[in-house]
Amino acid sequence: MNTDYLGLQEISGSLVVLEGIASPAYDEIVEITMPVPTPPNRTKTGRVIQIEENRAIVLVFEGTSDLSLTNTRTRFTGRPMELAVSSDILGRMFDGMGRPIDGLGPIYGPRRPINGTAINPVLRTYPKDHIQTGISAIDGLATLIRGQKLPIFSGDGLPHDKLAAQIARQANIEQGENFAVVFAAMGVKYDVADYFRRTFEESGAADRAVMFLNLASDPAVERIITPRCALTAAEYLAFEKEMHVLVILTDMTAYAEALREISSTRGEIPSRKGYPGYLYSDLASLYERAGLLKHGGGSLTQVPILTMPSDDITHPVADLTGYITEGQIVLDRSLHMRGIYPPINILPSLSRLMKDGIGKDRTREDHPALANRLFAAYAQVGDARALASVIGADELSHEDKRLLDFGAKFEKEFVGQGEDESRELTATLDMAIQMLKLT
Repeated sequence: MNTDYLGLQEISGSLVVLEGIASPAYDEIVEITMPVPTPPNRTKTGRVIQIEENRAIVLVFEGTSDLSLTNTRTRFTGRPMELAVSSDILGRMFDGMGRPIDGLGPIYGPRRPINGTAINPVLRTYPKDHIQTGISAIDGLATLIRGQKLPIFSGDGLPHDKLAAQIARQANIEQGENFAVVFAAMGVKYDVADYFRRTFEESGAADRAVMFLNLASDPAVERIITPRCALTAAEYLAFEKEMHVLVILTDMTAYAEALREISSTRGEIPSRKGYPGYLYSDLASLYERAGLLKHGGGSLTQVPILTMPSDDITHPVADLTGYITEGQIVLDRSLHMRGIYPPINILPSLSRLMKDGIGKDRTREDHPALANRLFAAYAQVGDARALASVIGADELSHEDKRLLDFGAKFEKEFVGQGEDESRELTATLDMAIQMLKLT
């Protein structure tokens, strides 16, 4: 039963406090109607984030700057935040709160709570089938497996947006059917959001994609909702429609910043760099929604993207993400400065599930050996470059000079490729053989 209340006890940042509430529920959705003189007289949405007997603290997503303590009307709906889902969400675009912004009208279908839960380990099955991204550095050396969580660690100014859009356009599975992409952008500028939209439409990938866009101009607190809406849509497609779904989340650092802002407003004791102590469990509640079910034909794969402040891989968001996920793809600033795209640093990048998803009857029989030999050869390039910086390249041995030539060609031709270039896995492995002939 819906209950209406008039007036607020307190307003603090994006939070409002109400007292005398009968049986409030945690995560319950609250509808807040602004005073009549304020145009337009529309309803804001809030969520109960803390309960103290008959006192409720509500997080308001659209901000509280125009609310009044005396005549703001609040309605407790008695239900959590939900997202309408159906097969019609494919090809659609939504804002960070899951509301359609493409002018095609609302979605009619069953409603699902956005909070979701991690997949029960008893119901999981081990991922062993790969997803081809068309990017050699990933497909060949850090293969993405269906049901995996494989983050991309980037930095400010690096082309992670281009890489995210390229993966979304090119990703496919061998069967080439029942595949979808759910793309969620958090805290992006308008031109970046427009770039994603145009890229999807021009490439023809929009028909198999679902987009959730939270702009930098939107309230920061909306960003904690965006990935949950995206994952709810992905779970519906994967586990109810038995599709293979790739979820791309960018930027998880913006999500963590919004979480830190809310924690600070609530007066919670901060942890590392001001982030809340529950950052690990909060990130895990998102990442662990990826996987495969024993009894079901679909899969949910995640590629979260996060920017590391000052390129610090020990930053709390990157550090905790690394604990939860199964590997990482690391972008390198020095490669980017040399004009190499995508600037993927091979040595710190890995896919922990790769070993069980490649080889005979999966990718190609020689794939594991080629990957191992390329890693070993490129690791030696670093030693040769360090020696050259001390004694000069002219004083190096013939073997070390060959390593330097191999490293330069490997970075330019194998790691580097065009923004619109999609390489078949067979072509990637054949190129790996040509690279190894240089060592």
